Parts: sequence; structure tokens; C-alpha cells
Amino acid sequence: MASLVRGNYSDEIENFTIIDCRYPYEYNGGHIKGAVNMYRREDLQELLYCPRVQFGGKNGILIFHCEFSSERGPKMYRFLRGLDRNLHKESYPQLHYPEVYLLDGGYKAFFETYKELCEPDNYTPMLHKDHLEDLRHCRVKYKSWAAGDKRHQYRQTLRF
Repeated sequence: MASLVRGNYSDEIENFTIIDCRYPYEYNGGHIKGAVNMYRREDLQELLYCPRVQFGGKNGILIFHCEFSSERGPKMYRFLRGLDRNLHKESYPQLHYPEVYLLDGGYKAFFETYKELCEPDNYTPMLHKDHLEDLRHCRVKYKSWAAGDKRHQYRQTLRF
């Protein structure tokens, strides 16, 4: 992942988007350079139906993560994959986003090793004492659609 952010694969990978699924206060407290913050289902629907990221070819990728890449990131990953498959059910295996990955260990693990690739070079945990009200507000929005999603599906993992 660090090599990707540094541009070491620019010859092989036309473009990539890092999707940070943490809540806005976490993202604003520090994120991987170039990452976009998407923590709601609506954000991904907009990405799929009104793509802001246009891939010039098959080598564009999406990389999802959250704080630990254990709950929010994987759920958002699965949600986008399901929408994309449903949208292309008549032409499967053609997908709008054929390469989708999950960052192993999430932002916390990445930050611990590559602070210089984060902006600002800081880490605000989800349970930070100064953001308890923000957490309550965001959890309501997140839980309203994520509740009951216990499916465990195959996912590709990208190591940092």
C-alpha cells in the first residue's frame, strides 16, 4: 500500500482510490494521503451510479479501509461489490470496479508504520473522548443500514 501511495506502481496501475470508511472526525484527524472519506451507503451508491473516479482501463483499483479494517471497511467493500454485481448481472463478470481490495490492519496499522504518508500525520481513534457526540451521531447513520449484515464473503486484502 505504501508503495502504491508513493507512486511506485504507476506503470502498472493506471489509477487507484483509497476509500476511508471511518467517520468524518476520524478522517479529519488523520488519513492516508489522497484518501476519500465515504462512511455511508449513499456515498457508495453515488460512486457507482455517478462515478467521480473514471478508470481509463482495467488497471484502476479501489482500496477500502476503516480503523482496523474489521467492520466498517469490509461492510462497505461488500456493499459496493454487491451493487456492482447487481448492476452488471446481465454482463457478469464485467464490473465497473473489477479490482477492489481491503487494507489489512486498517488505518491504525498503516499509520503506525507510515506516518509520513498520512495527512495530517495523526491518528484519531473512533472512541476518542473528545468525539463521543460525533460518534453517537455517526453510529446512528451507519447502524441504520449496516444492522444485520453478517455475511462473510471472499475479499482481496492489500498489505501495507
